[in-house]
Amino acid sequence: RVAVISDTHAPRFWKSMPAAVAAQLEGVDVILHAGDLCTPDVLDELTSYAPVHAVRGNNDGPAVAAWGAPETLELELDGLKVAMIHDSGSKDGRAARLRRLFPEAGLVVFGHSHIPWDTEWNGQRLFNPGSPTDKRRQPRGTMGQLVIDAGVLVSAEIVPVT
Repeated sequence: RVAVISDTHAPRFWKSMPAAVAAQLEGVDVILHAGDLCTPDVLDELTSYAPVHAVRGNNDGPAVAAWGAPETLELELDGLKVAMIHDSGSKDGRAARLRRLFPEAGLVVFGHSHIPWDTEWNGQRLFNPGSPTDKRRQPRGTMGQLVIDAGVLVSAEIVPVT
């Protein structure tokens, strides 16, 4: 089980972990954070639940980089090649752009827009969990839950948390 989170924007919007987010983290095997956490304290909080992989967002500075968050990240989770980036660019051409950037990835996780997005294009799943704390024009704050088994993305869900 993989929890996916992005755009927490601490401490402005994430003062401490919201209870609904904490409930979604219980029992997960790994957590992916797609950037704009703004302070590494968020990552420290998340690691109390499971190992965390994170990328830097446009609001993340040297402290987040020092924690170990690169601009892009490629990793393998239970045999599935996963890529992460904060800003995937404009909606127009996004799928083809991400396929060119991460040609081997079966799943690309991104953030930045605060708009939940879950689609498949040309054999690649594109997943933005939205934001649990800064929903902007969305009806609710959200995060994601994935199930990966033996290299297959079994399920992907956008979960409302506000």
